[in-house]
Amino acid sequence: MKNPTPGLFDFLPDSPDEIICGVDEAGRGPLAGPVFAAAVILDPARPIAGLRDSKKLTEAKRDLLAPVIKAQALAWAIAEASEAEIDRLNILQATMLAMRRAVEALQTVPTLALIDGNRCPVMKIQSIAIVGGDDKVEAISAASILAKTARDAALVTLHEQYPQYCFDQHKGYGTALHLARLREFGASPVHRRSFAPVRAVLAAGPQAKGAAA
Repeated sequence: MKNPTPGLFDFLPDSPDEIICGVDEAGRGPLAGPVFAAAVILDPARPIAGLRDSKKLTEAKRDLLAPVIKAQALAWAIAEASEAEIDRLNILQATMLAMRRAVEALQTVPTLALIDGNRCPVMKIQSIAIVGGDDKVEAISAASILAKTARDAALVTLHEQYPQYCFDQHKGYGTALHLARLREFGASPVHRRSFAPVRAVLAAGPQAKGAAA
């Protein structure tokens, strides 16, 4: 595959034999839920209009693009690292783990992974970190959209299990609403116990009955 961004990243291999995947994550900052990552190999013969950093797209636009990416990409995969893995490894290493799992789950084996950010997971294939890559490289943009929509869907499912925390509204981020519910009900099994606001609540104890164990 040819360099997807000639002139911008001229250091990338420019070979028809190169198979490039874009990789991005979603959910490093929230206080609850897994961290997700996606890897995408786009098909140059089937371009997808409107790809950009998922954070710069509306939820409705992301939800429209995600199935198009899945239908038209040469390959895609979504993976995650659990709350327990985040607490055991730390969020950075858990994110790297989710990214590696996504790349290794691709049905087409890439020869190069372009990673959004300034760090790369340890993998068997070559990888290059690109700061701001989710708005510069379309394959990374596509990965950011798949990771974000998958994580949002997972938090809606968690809301069904733990409706008192309103995960469907804040998706696990530390909003005023989430922090208030966290203080009221204590930490649920899907809260990240290594994150400071959750640690503080665990140390203080719940303010009301009904806290999840």
